[in-house]
Amino acid sequence: MRLPLALVIAALSALPVAAADADGARWWSHVETLAGPQFEGRLTGTAGYDKAAAYAAGQFKAYGLKPAGTEGYLQPMKFTVQRVLSEGSSAALVVDGQEQPLRIGPDLLLGARIPQPKAIDAPLVFIGYGLHLPEVGYDDFAGQDLKGKIAVYVNGGPGDISAALKAHSRGSETWRAAKAAGAVGLIALPTPKSMDVPWTRQMQSAGQPGMYPADEDLRDVTGEAFSGSFNPAEAEKLFAKSGHTFADVLALADAAKPIKGFALNVGLRAQVATEVGQVASANVVAKLPGSDPKLKAEHVVVTAHLDHLGPNTSGKGAPYYAGALDNAAGVASVLEIAREMAAAKAAPKRSVLFVLVTGEEKGLLGSKYFAGKPSVPPASVVANLNMDMALPLWAFDSVLIYGIDESTMGDTAKAAAKAANLEVVSDPYPDRNSFIRSDQYSFIRAGIPALSFKFGFKADTDRAAIEKTWRAERYHALADDLSQPVEKAEAVKFDAFLGRLITDIANEPATPKWKDESFFKRFAK
Repeated sequence: MRLPLALVIAALSALPVAAADADGARWWSHVETLAGPQFEGRLTGTAGYDKAAAYAAGQFKAYGLKPAGTEGYLQPMKFTVQRVLSEGSSAALVVDGQEQPLRIGPDLLLGARIPQPKAIDAPLVFIGYGLHLPEVGYDDFAGQDLKGKIAVYVNGGPGDISAALKAHSRGSETWRAAKAAGAVGLIALPTPKSMDVPWTRQMQSAGQPGMYPADEDLRDVTGEAFSGSFNPAEAEKLFAKSGHTFADVLALADAAKPIKGFALNVGLRAQVATEVGQVASANVVAKLPGSDPKLKAEHVVVTAHLDHLGPNTSGKGAPYYAGALDNAAGVASVLEIAREMAAAKAAPKRSVLFVLVTGEEKGLLGSKYFAGKPSVPPASVVANLNMDMALPLWAFDSVLIYGIDESTMGDTAKAAAKAANLEVVSDPYPDRNSFIRSDQYSFIRAGIPALSFKFGFKADTDRAAIEKTWRAERYHALADDLSQPVEKAEAVKFDAFLGRLITDIANEPATPKWKDESFFKRFAK
């Protein structure tokens, strides 16, 4: 039986607050707690996540921060859960009227983040990168007959289109364009270059349940649609009847050149077995009131996702996914920054909201909910700074800031980095679409300027090799645990930089704004 969260919060708020933290011991203690067995991997909608939310709320209360959710420190919401069952599901390519069976897992992974149809039988059409960008005169959907068909697209995009714009055109934007063209499904075809998690590991996590908002008005895609991802090592079979090869497509993608679409002249016939239910979960929201009589009505929102992948159901290895760096470390940073700011002699001029969101691993669900239905007046939310998987694996002497060129906050960030003697580095791997893969993007879509942060590194360096190895071996794996090497003292420096930057942004005389040349200015309200 779950204890009422209010009782758990009251108990946890009585925990002692640690002393000075130059060696990162206090920051790491939060990571150890959140990645520990009592929270069972913090899966959205489970008792383990609820306990983690209570722990975080208890810390905020102990720091003297005000509850700012819709129910105390909590902002609850409901999700529909969809689990795709490998047993009972099947798929085959239809070639010249004959079925060629596909293996669920080794060939094709079935998506679970939107309602799947029980059965589908439709032709396949290759649509290049699947980008719909009329703003720059590029549209992979133009001239394609997709009505009643499944669109297949490859990751990446032309090199002359900005990384931020290509990233924006992924995810929900791809679905919107596909639906508008009459497509009944999408199959993503990752390239080896764009895959930061090996296919075998993706297969291991394919049994994880997907989630989407219980309220249809909050969903990116309404109604049923087939979704899947195809193993690039097996992709030639998709192109066998098209007059093209996947090797040719891959060469264009690797060179970041435009790719024209074409009919694949094969179909997909699939049966999808699912289990569907509902769960509830909550964001955790705390407020540091501003000190300026006028500016305190505006809110700078600091976020990190609290959820992770939950129990390990494979029967092999640890019983749960600890998610130490993804993202117990980010939550620990928010907690430490909140503690420091609450203890400061003077509060910043604007109010600061510390929001630990649920459902990031299920598609940014908690941040979408907060950005769409904030617990404060929507127009009062003026900025977002997000912490997700910063990876404190080397010295903090440079910083990677996503969104730095899009808003006036980027100028403030550059000044803060210069003052801290930090080099600002650009995104070394823009094809990962990192700009849209964490919670800052929910705020961007709501018109709110946003930034996110990582320890800096450049491509083709020792640090890049460390990062690549971490992603290949630990990202969304059991190995993202408390035994891995972490530069704890460097994490404290990272937190100190972010704390100063948050304070600077909250004290700026002018409200953060999109730059005139930013594509994302169109979302401003």
